[in-house]
Amino acid sequence: MATKKHQTMSYIKISDNHYDCTQCPTRCDGKSKLNYRFEDDVAFAEEQEQMIIDYINTNTGYQAAKSHKDGYPDIEIYHKDGSLRSYLEIKAQRRTFMMVKERLPQADLVPSETLALNLSDLLRYFKIEKTEQIPVAILWVLTDRPCVLHPDEQHFYYQHCRVLQTIYNKYKHKRRFRRQSGKGDIVNGEHKGVVVNYHFSLNELKRWMI
Repeated sequence: MATKKHQTMSYIKISDNHYDCTQCPTRCDGKSKLNYRFEDDVAFAEEQEQMIIDYINTNTGYQAAKSHKDGYPDIEIYHKDGSLRSYLEIKAQRRTFMMVKERLPQADLVPSETLALNLSDLLRYFKIEKTEQIPVAILWVLTDRPCVLHPDEQHFYYQHCRVLQTIYNKYKHKRRFRRQSGKGDIVNGEHKGVVVNYHFSLNELKRWMI
């Protein structure tokens, strides 16, 4: 396992969350093998979801519970009086979009800073927030990115949908990418994997310390 000193010396940092991939000692595979581990990602996200619910209930003045509304974000957060405060969606981010500069040249993104989200989910959350007038936030659990993280570490990044929608309105299709469907997308004969993603920068999000 690499030490923090080794980690700092090995990865060339250009700016916040922006590293020089050409000089990386542990370069990510830039070519997709079309195996996206849909079930693994769902299981991991659900584990993180319960951990976050427990954290909110134990360490804040709010109460959180899993949402059972079809198509809604994962977690409902309530005030002490029982009124609904906000929704929170949890996303696992393990792969790095190594070809983002080549495939999305006008996105203003580099691989080390890039996070993805299912485009249909994103647009649905925009609509929920507008219709219900209840804030919606999305939280990414980032792992397996050694330039940004130390070994065996994970970080939490979040942003409110009102901010994400401003970014979406600025870039539109420039940050949209459709990937090929592959092994792991099919679960019990049904296509479950995400093939159309929208991309954001870590620098457009807020770090949540747990």
